Amino acid sequence: MRSGLLQAAYFAALSSIPLSANADVLIGSWNIKHLGWNNDKAYDAVTHVANHFDLLAVQELMEPTALHRIERELEALSGEEWSAMASHDLGRSSYREHYGFLWRESEVEYIGGAVVFLDHHDVFAREPYSARFQDRDTGTEFTAATVHVVYGDSVSDRLPEIEALADYWQWLTESYPDTPRLLMGDYNLPPQHWGWAPLRDLGASPSITQGATTLSSTNGQYANLYDNIWSEAGQLPITGQGILRFPELLGMDHEEARDLVSDHAPVYVALNGAEVDRQTVSYVTTSIASGDDAASRSCIDLNSASTDQLDTLPNIGPARAEDIIEGRPWPSIESLTRISGLGPSRVEDIRDSGLICR
Repeated sequence: MRSGLLQAAYFAALSSIPLSANADVLIGSWNIKHLGWNNDKAYDAVTHVANHFDLLAVQELMEPTALHRIERELEALSGEEWSAMASHDLGRSSYREHYGFLWRESEVEYIGGAVVFLDHHDVFAREPYSARFQDRDTGTEFTAATVHVVYGDSVSDRLPEIEALADYWQWLTESYPDTPRLLMGDYNLPPQHWGWAPLRDLGASPSITQGATTLSSTNGQYANLYDNIWSEAGQLPITGQGILRFPELLGMDHEEARDLVSDHAPVYVALNGAEVDRQTVSYVTTSIASGDDAASRSCIDLNSASTDQLDTLPNIGPARAEDIIEGRPWPSIESLTRISGLGPSRVEDIRDSGLICR
C-alpha cells in the first residue's frame, strides 16, 4: 500500500479571512472517512475544506482527539476562535464511531442541549446526536442533529433506520420546542427513495436533490447522493444549498482524495444569503520508501486480521469474518467473491474502502 507525506502551500490570504462571503452562516455536514484512525489522514487538507463552513457536523469520527486537532488547525488557519464537541462512541460491534460538531465562534454560538438520542426501540446502530446553536448576527436559533445510517449488506438493512428517523424528527420537536431542525448526515440512501415517505409526511424535505456526494474511483465522477440535510420549509431562512466538491479545491484526483481526505464530499445549506467562497490550494504528495512508515499504517490484512478487525469492513459481519478466516489464504481482494453473498459489487465496496492492506 502506498504511503505518503502531504505537503501544503496555502495562499497567504487564507490565514486572515473567513471563507464565508458575508457575516451569515454556512452549515455543512461531512463524513470524513475514519477520522482519527492511523491512516495517513491529510489533516491540513481536511482543515482547508472545513474552513469553508461556520458550523460543520462530522460523521465517521473514530477518535475525538482528531476533531480537536482540526479545531486547533482551523484556529491557526483562519485566525479565529473555533470550538468542537463530540459524542461518546456509538455502535453495536467492535466497530464504533463518534459524531462531532465544529463551529466558528464569531458566527455561531452553542446554546446547549447536546445529547445522544435514547433509542428505546433499539433501531439505530449509531443513535443520532443533536445540539442547539444560534446565529450570532441574527439571533436565529436552530437544532443541528447528525446521524450515520448503517450501510449493512443491502438497502433493506438501511430502511429500518431511515423509517425511524420520522420518530426521531418528532422527538427533536419535543426536546427542542419552537426550534427549527436540521437533520444532517450520511444516510446511505438517495433522497428520492420511497423509504423516506414517513419523514416526508411530517413536512421534512432534503436540501440536496440533484448531483452525487460519494467520490467514484473514476477521477472526476461521483457515484451516489447519500449525504444530505433535511429541514422543514419556512422554518429557517435557507437561501442556498449545495455540494462542496473538495478534490477540485485541493487539486487532487479522486484516488488521492479518497485515500488522504474522504470518499464523501460535504453538503451544506446557507442561511440569510451566505455564500461559499471556494478557495483553492495546491497540494503536492511525495512518496516515502520507509518500511517503518508503511508498518505504522492501520490496514487490515485478509490473511492475518482478527474477526473484530474484519468486522469493520463494508458488507462483512461476524459470520463472514469467520468465513474469511476459514478460507485463508486469500490471494487478492477479488477472490472474496468465493464467500456466499459477496458478489463483485460488494467486493468492490471492500476494495474501495481503502482499509485493506495491498
